[in-house]
Amino acid sequence: MPTFATRRIVPFSARQMFDLVADIERYPEFLPMCTGLRVISRKPAPQGEELVARMSVGYKAIRESFTTRVMLVPDDMRVDVAYLDGPFSHLENRWRFVDLAQGSEIDFYITYQFRSAMLGMVVGAVFDQAFRKFAEAFETRAGHVYGMPGSARSLPQS
Repeated sequence: MPTFATRRIVPFSARQMFDLVADIERYPEFLPMCTGLRVISRKPAPQGEELVARMSVGYKAIRESFTTRVMLVPDDMRVDVAYLDGPFSHLENRWRFVDLAQGSEIDFYITYQFRSAMLGMVVGAVFDQAFRKFAEAFETRAGHVYGMPGSARSLPQS
């Protein structure tokens, strides 16, 4: 099952990065392969807010959409994404944000498996490449939104 995890130190606060990831309606503006996103429902949850969203992704002639449950937990500076429906048999995504003396650390994790082996063969490498650029895309977005340029450092995985 394809999995990708990265930890990056960025020159933005944990709250700033959390807010960017939580603002899912803006994803089509900057996220690789994201061609659309619609929030289906939004409701308070015990620790924050629960969203159900449908994301459309595309690459060349291939278009797919999938639905996820997004748990926004601001007190813990985390976002948890669970798969509900679409072309995957499994999709899990987690974000964690920790303030540091200067900036913050982003911990990003995603694992997925396509339901169709054929679809996995056709678009698997492209999806893998896009998912690997997600954390970087959010850092670039932070630079545009907050106007504080800087470069991130990837941390070794433990």
